[in-house]
Amino acid sequence: MSTPIAAPVAPQTEALAGDHAPAAAGLPAAVPKVRERWARRGSVALAILATVAVVFALDWAQSLFISLLLGILLAYTLNPLVIWLERLGIPRVLGTSSVMVAVVCALAFGTYSLRAEMQTILDQVPEAVRKVSAGLASVRQGQASTVQKMQTAAREIENATSHVTGTTSPLRQPATRVVIDTPGFQVGNMLLAGSRGAAGVVAQAAMVLFLTFFLLLSGDTYKRKLVRLTGPSLSNRKITVHILGAINESIQRYLLMLLATNVLVGLLTWIALRWIGLENDGAWGVAAGLLHLIPYVGSAIAAAAIGMAVFMQFDSLSTALLVAGASLAIATLVGTFVTTWMSGRIAKMNTAAVFVSLLFWTWLWGVWGMLLSFPITVIVKVVAQHVEPHGPLAELLAD
Repeated sequence: MSTPIAAPVAPQTEALAGDHAPAAAGLPAAVPKVRERWARRGSVALAILATVAVVFALDWAQSLFISLLLGILLAYTLNPLVIWLERLGIPRVLGTSSVMVAVVCALAFGTYSLRAEMQTILDQVPEAVRKVSAGLASVRQGQASTVQKMQTAAREIENATSHVTGTTSPLRQPATRVVIDTPGFQVGNMLLAGSRGAAGVVAQAAMVLFLTFFLLLSGDTYKRKLVRLTGPSLSNRKITVHILGAINESIQRYLLMLLATNVLVGLLTWIALRWIGLENDGAWGVAAGLLHLIPYVGSAIAAAAIGMAVFMQFDSLSTALLVAGASLAIATLVGTFVTTWMSGRIAKMNTAAVFVSLLFWTWLWGVWGMLLSFPITVIVKVVAQHVEPHGPLAELLAD
């Protein structure tokens, strides 16, 4: 019995292997692309988590960061005076001490000189509250009488309609009134909260002054340390020196612009209030200049307060509105022309980016965020301009 001869299968196997060869060869080539895609997604997720962590840290330790930034800005402002005294041959320790003592004495003298006017303004607050309350009560009474007339007219129309149709309106159940008994106002709690807030402000001001003193005393020490920390590479050190120089120049110009515009607003407001004969015009001028530090909101607060003071003295709503509008117009003109022109020359920032930064820092830090938003944005822009991976961010912030 003969054994059957097996059919040859090698060609078929080779053909099948030839058909799947491209797929097998393409699989290793696709693996790096998948890995790159997942690595990209992972880096985006890490960037989002890092951003959330930074925002949380800024919110959680805002008192520390605000004091630190205020001390740095004040040191940048006073450093040219210390350098000028050092060029005159005065040692840096003596020059720094003299400048800090002069600043503290100037603040104390300004506060003491305006003490009487501020006390007069505070004494007028209860009477102003009574007048405003009386005006609001009269407005409410007028609105209530109008509403009552409308209700009476609607009731008459409803009765006439029911008589014509021969139907009677259903009886309405009287409304049930719910009275919520709220705890009364306690002066002791208010004084305790106010004392705690005042103690916190004093402590923070002392911290800022000490930090400013030590930063002025150190001079360029921290700048040299930052340059050394960048490593032995000469290019990295040059980039760090350029970044620090640009930040220094931009912040000093910004603070000079801030000082000039606020003094101008206070001076023009004082001239206008003195011309109409408002009492305590000097204090109101200083208040208008200080409140102009707060972008957008400070001028509105100053105009409202000045309008109330004019209404208290002249008892004329039209005069109060006119003077408040004049105060707001002065702040708007200075902010629109002088501040915008000087800001464009200082940092060449995009207006929309500056406004978005203002919204973010105000949401994060409140009033202090309003004051510090522009310097922070300037620092971020300068760093992004000189560090290549952050070029898109610098392009978004540029004008």
